Amino acid sequence: MGRSRRTIPEELLLLALDPATGTTAQPQSLDLGLAGAQLVELALAGRIAPDGDRIAVVMPRPTGDPTLDSALELLRRRGSPVRAVHWIGGPRLGLRQTYLTHLERCGMVHAVAGQMCGVLPTTRYQATDTAISREIRARLDSAIRTGVPPDPRTAALAALAHAVGLGKHLYPGNEGRSSRSRLRDLIRHDPMGGLVAHAVMDVQNGVAAQPRRAPATAAGNGAGAGRRAASVRASVAPAEQPVVHGAAVMARAGVS
Repeated sequence: MGRSRRTIPEELLLLALDPATGTTAQPQSLDLGLAGAQLVELALAGRIAPDGDRIAVVMPRPTGDPTLDSALELLRRRGSPVRAVHWIGGPRLGLRQTYLTHLERCGMVHAVAGQMCGVLPTTRYQATDTAISREIRARLDSAIRTGVPPDPRTAALAALAHAVGLGKHLYPGNEGRSSRSRLRDLIRHDPMGGLVAHAVMDVQNGVAAQPRRAPATAAGNGAGAGRRAASVRASVAPAEQPVVHGAAVMARAGVS
């Protein structure tokens, strides 16, 4: 796969970057979205395909993108199709930082060092060329305002942006309500993007990742399922934050 075209994970991250503060909107749910965006990109490259609510590898040949190829190899090693919600809800240690570092290496963002509370070192990332972010945003705006079905890449990007909660970041306030609604509606234009976006939302909402049990055993597992759901909801609470370095903070960071 050629590198002249930005990948959907890269575009999703650029959409989430606040140009004024250098922080990422919805950081915890964004981590889930990046894992989902990798699946969409691999599907567009013909490497994987949906199989019901599962993801199957159909061509294990590398794409040439190291981060995507790492995900593809992990999927291949599973040996059988994996449920999208299992994949997205699994640990993705450092995925957001991996993509931020990649964007910096490509010259699309630059790192700004700082401190939190005057003690903890932080790194914020600001766009080097805001025209790139504007072009990505313009594609979404066009799809929302014209009503013309978007291309699969834009449809998938819109679905993921909605799933991770970027709608209120891109189209804030009461005046942005109709745009947020139309952003959500774009989810229907790409089957893979829709599958992945719904899986992202399921993880955030604490939907059980395991197949349903028989009614006789479901009641006995209610307390444990409730604890797991509360844990997932806590790990994806929306917030804005810079990248913070330090063992104490990393221990509290949750999914990465």
